[in-house]
Amino acid sequence: MCGIVGIYCKSAAMEAQLGSMLAAMLLQMTERGADSAGVAVYRNAAAARTKITLQSRHAAVDWAAIQRIIQSDLDATATLTQVANHAVVCVAESVGQDAQVASWVAAHLDGVNITSLGRSIEIYKEKGLPQDIIQRFKLNQMHGSHALGHTRMATESAVTTEHSHPFSTGLDLCLVHNGSLSNHNRLREQLRAEGIRFQTDNDSEVAAGYLTWRLSQGATLTEAMQAALVDLDGFYTFAIGTRDGFAVLRDPIACKPAILAETEEWVAMASEYRAIAQLPNSHQAKIWEPQPATIYNWERNAA
Repeated sequence: MCGIVGIYCKSAAMEAQLGSMLAAMLLQMTERGADSAGVAVYRNAAAARTKITLQSRHAAVDWAAIQRIIQSDLDATATLTQVANHAVVCVAESVGQDAQVASWVAAHLDGVNITSLGRSIEIYKEKGLPQDIIQRFKLNQMHGSHALGHTRMATESAVTTEHSHPFSTGLDLCLVHNGSLSNHNRLREQLRAEGIRFQTDNDSEVAAGYLTWRLSQGATLTEAMQAALVDLDGFYTFAIGTRDGFAVLRDPIACKPAILAETEEWVAMASEYRAIAQLPNSHQAKIWEPQPATIYNWERNAA
């Protein structure tokens, strides 16, 4: 049992409230997952640059020293912004999109993991209650266009920061998941052979990797999700973030809970209605349960 929340701002005026809305929703999912929590926030898109979100396993980390190493070895123009035990490094697009950047971080930055890569995505996640994560990363103060959040109750893998959601396996792509996949071990090996990199044994990371692989083969997000209905065995509710928006998909049985809501100002998704009830003008929203095996997608460039 885990909790999922998502919020998509349909107007620029709502973007200043993104963090406070996401925090209020995430807090309502505490009972669904109290061992860890995480968020993917899409904001401050970097033109011709790539943002690398880093997470340190060390309580005390010298981010200034890490910035100097990155500037020396990767990009002299790199900037670094610390956010608690995470940091967002902005590098040249060619550097950030190099397939070897993850291997370089693993080899040169001890105890540091990449949580996300992309032009606008930032992923923050950690062990602890959602309230702790909200305060640690000052989530209430974040602005942005859209975001996903997840509270985790570990059932199939260890309680660690690395195993926490969201998972990102491609540029500006992330996934949060409530449920369980039965064929993830076989798929993981197949996807590794295709060049997809995994950091954990979590089944949700395999789902993210599967979508990344399909997209790399030229599929649209809708086509990748349609293929997932065939290739991913198990029961699940997925919320998927992209640079332009977010999507929701439930398996053909749809035994994991999900609610969608939409107003003129926002679109929201949550595992339980009480999270949506925290949003402004929620009483005016169109509210419905997403249907099984049906793709719901909102994007800024959609018609």
